[in-house]
Amino acid sequence: MRVSFQGEAGAYSEEALRTFFPDVDVLPCATFGEALTAVADGQADRAVLPVENSQAGSITETYDLMLQHQLWAVGEIELRVRHCLLALPGTALASLRTAHSHPQALAQTAEYLARNRLEPVAERDTAGSARMIAERKLAGAAAVASRTAATRYGLEVLAEGIETNPDNRTRFLVLAREPVVPHTAPRTSLALALKNEAGALLAVLKPFADAGINITKLESRPSRRGSWEYVFYLDVDGHHLEPPLWPALEAAAKHCQWLRVLGSYTKA
Repeated sequence: MRVSFQGEAGAYSEEALRTFFPDVDVLPCATFGEALTAVADGQADRAVLPVENSQAGSITETYDLMLQHQLWAVGEIELRVRHCLLALPGTALASLRTAHSHPQALAQTAEYLARNRLEPVAERDTAGSARMIAERKLAGAAAVASRTAATRYGLEVLAEGIETNPDNRTRFLVLAREPVVPHTAPRTSLALALKNEAGALLAVLKPFADAGINITKLESRPSRRGSWEYVFYLDVDGHHLEPPLWPALEAAAKHCQWLRVLGSYTKA
């Protein structure tokens, strides 16, 4: 099996996918879109993409791209993100001047960097920052990245768990060309657009409440189909082909312009 992800080798996405697929070939991709296209075109069997971070919220690009591709969510991964400070072997912390990483990683470690007088330098990728320091042998520079990246690029971990908030988790979805039947604790992801009528949102949500179905996520995003139009994304408990969820979906769909099941999968 081959699994695509966004980022360079050693990225957090690779760390996440290896908790779900311990022994697979991986396909690093420059963008989320390339990772999904790799599955759609048959270059990869699965894609693993982040959809939500406990601190920063939803990764909206992933949701937008899921609507553009006819792929199914078939699995869920939750990764506890532990940021590490990486540098060339033998480097002393006091000799460092700059810390390179993705802007989100820099923001999540801002207190540690300020305390150690490290100037944050934004880069495109966490693992890419580690590779850059290793390849260019940048003395005085560190990367904020994963322990996996340190191993991959031969860097030393000077500090681990440097994030300001220790409860830093990222949720990933596993995407495939065909749906699967989850064996336990199913969750279903949906996308829908409401009809332009009073009370439409209430009418859509009511069948779930009447059936005792728990909605674990509800979020709206601007639609790319027109100005001031919105797409609602929902995560609900249950499998979309089994009661009580499928009758609730049929009832909710009557109040939607369209409703699409993105996939049913076992909860992380």
